[in-house]
Amino acid sequence: MGSPRKSDKKAALDFAAWGFNITSSVGIIMVNKALMATHGFSFATTLTGLHLLTTTLMTIVFRWLGLSQPSHLPLPDLIKFVIFSNLSIVGMNVSLMWNSVGFYQIAKLCMIPASCLLEVVFDRVHYSRDTKLSIMVVLIGVAVCTVTDVSVNAKGMLAAVIAVWSTAFQQYYVHYLQRKYSLNSFNLLGHTAPAQAGSLLLVGPFVDFLLTGKRVDHFNFTSLSLLFVVLSCIIAIGVNLSQFICIGRFSAVSFQVLGHMKTVLVLFLGFLFFGKEGLNLHVVLGMILAVLGMMWYGNASAKPGGKERRSVLPVRSDRHNGGSEDKDGGEK
Repeated sequence: MGSPRKSDKKAALDFAAWGFNITSSVGIIMVNKALMATHGFSFATTLTGLHLLTTTLMTIVFRWLGLSQPSHLPLPDLIKFVIFSNLSIVGMNVSLMWNSVGFYQIAKLCMIPASCLLEVVFDRVHYSRDTKLSIMVVLIGVAVCTVTDVSVNAKGMLAAVIAVWSTAFQQYYVHYLQRKYSLNSFNLLGHTAPAQAGSLLLVGPFVDFLLTGKRVDHFNFTSLSLLFVVLSCIIAIGVNLSQFICIGRFSAVSFQVLGHMKTVLVLFLGFLFFGKEGLNLHVVLGMILAVLGMMWYGNASAKPGGKERRSVLPVRSDRHNGGSEDKDGGEK
């Protein structure tokens, strides 16, 4: 058993990782909301490509400064990761367009059961009864405060299924690759961000044209809209990096469950800064229920037997890869 000092250090690093992810994620949602709603820049896929291009430049600078060590990721694994990631991005954008907001939110909630299933099947993870119940409480709470109208159609359902499973596989793969090849977040981003940026900047404008009927090269940029694009790209570095850090330290399921804190915060800040329309008792109760469920999940999954991995993945021992960030403690 680790010393109290080591345990305290891990808890502090865990808190810092979640704080970094929540702050950057909520920040980019607010900036993108202003960019798209106020300035009319509705090219979400192209914008994601620009985000990843900026992240690529960050990894190059870090490598040049010696803050990131050389590492290796086999091409087949890189290709699979990029396919899952790009399908996730395009799938979520198409799902939002083809489905009602209510069904889109339900599809997002389905990512948690999908991630659980992947961990059970591939890693033989066992969840305790309390852990399962806490996940259900989070799902119910977020559903109560976000799901309104629900209408379903065939093509929307297909887009949602692709979005859910590609996102679940992408997040599972982040954790899998970091463990298998002893990659830290900077290393993994250094391999994946350039490939994703290149592919999304190639297909993004065409996808956005199909979704919006508008061409990104015809967009009339103003100095203010350009400032918001740059700000969005800078914050995206934190979002991409913190996602890899959090999934590396915890797991895809924990990232999804505790990540719904962002949903609650975005709702709260939306009501705070953009008016009280839509705020009612059941929304408030849903937020409270979701937060209580997250606290319960954190406590239940940390207990012995709360979440146990029963398979051991072979890990490369290459010291130059700079092992993953979860070396300070076990997975949650």
